[in-house]
Amino acid sequence: MADRCAYLFPGQGSQYVGMGSELYAIYPSAQAVFAQADDTLGFALSQLCFDGPDEELNDTFNTQPAILVVSVAVLHALEEQGKEDVPLYVAGHSMGEFSALVAAGALSFENGLRLVRERGRLMKQADEHSPGGMAAVIGLERESLESICATVREQSGEYVGVANDNCPGQLVISGASDALEQAMELAKEQGAKKIVRLAISIAAHSPLMAQAADEFRRALDATPFRKPNIPLVANAVAGPLTEPDEIREALGRQLTSPVRWTESVRWMIDQGVTRFVEIGPKEVLTGLLRRIDRSVERVTTAQALGREI
Repeated sequence: MADRCAYLFPGQGSQYVGMGSELYAIYPSAQAVFAQADDTLGFALSQLCFDGPDEELNDTFNTQPAILVVSVAVLHALEEQGKEDVPLYVAGHSMGEFSALVAAGALSFENGLRLVRERGRLMKQADEHSPGGMAAVIGLERESLESICATVREQSGEYVGVANDNCPGQLVISGASDALEQAMELAKEQGAKKIVRLAISIAAHSPLMAQAADEFRRALDATPFRKPNIPLVANAVAGPLTEPDEIREALGRQLTSPVRWTESVRWMIDQGVTRFVEIGPKEVLTGLLRRIDRSVERVTTAQALGREI
């Protein structure tokens, strides 16, 4: 049933050259979203989504607004088709929270674009001031990995810690480069099935983002937020937020605190959600959901629209 539904919005890592081109070709409402994004940002973001090149699209400065615009275009296409649900909750993975807030009416599309563009700029800047990295660790329990990170922090004096709890058996660690490498080696020794250093040179969702987070809070404070029409299940608290000040605070914490995705999804299921619809490029969150709880209905964007995007 529609009233048992939640919308999930992807973050960085879901981008690909060509995303949104089918939407643009078919739906006038999606064309309007891309045109508004180009006008708001002052450059042809739409062409970057459709034609690349890869290295420019994968620059976090561009990636974040690109994913937001495609997610919002999907929403408008669903509305144009008359296929939109009325979700109980919205949630976004990391940067996807901004797409979720636009969907919930808490943040205007234009302000959402400006915020994620600034967020991307600050994160890119953080790479210069506090270089680090991230790695996916497959096949270890969270408690074991947290213990490994604590050991490395004590031995090295540098930070490394769990940044994303994506689903059972899939965690991401983040930290200073040397500490990260040590934690990866220890995780391998203690039985991790697979460890992948991510193609990112920043330590997102860690204390190394503190300077960027401080600057980003000023941008959040200067941006008008409204009470959302639909509660946001926030990464930082793994629970619902409905007040603008609470939302600002959680978004400010998000750069330095872990993404509690498994807890967030399980909380929504505990509230009675039985159907999750991913709104945005690729199917990353649908895949994670399969690992969190196979009993719930999982709907990709392509399935919701009846076509690829």
